Amino acid sequence: MKIAVTATEPNLDAQIDPRFGRCRSFLIVELDDMSFEAVENPNIAVGGGAGIQSAKLVADKGAKVVLTGNCGPNAFSALEAAGIEVVVGMTGAVKEAIEAYKGGSAKPTDGANVQSKFGMGDQKT
Repeated sequence: MKIAVTATEPNLDAQIDPRFGRCRSFLIVELDDMSFEAVENPNIAVGGGAGIQSAKLVADKGAKVVLTGNCGPNAFSALEAAGIEVVVGMTGAVKEAIEAYKGGSAKPTDGANVQSKFGMGDQKT
């Protein structure tokens, strides 16, 4: 099963990026063998709709779950419509977040945990 993890850098040792729609990178990880594809987020600086466009990107990559710090209502709705579970509140290293999910301590949420436009203007490099 493939999962998408928001990351500050394109590797498994990176920290979780707290933003979904405007994260720096998505790591599309195959849980069976921990192989991954790093995808630079093209939506980081768009004027609007970053969450929806990022949801489409991870859906197109075949992810069934998203691990992230925060997810706004528009992104959450788009992910839910695509049949993708969302786990919010993730912090620390990407590898640790994946292990928490695999171990059952990171559970999917039933809604957004931040307002629309969260992270807009917060373009940390």
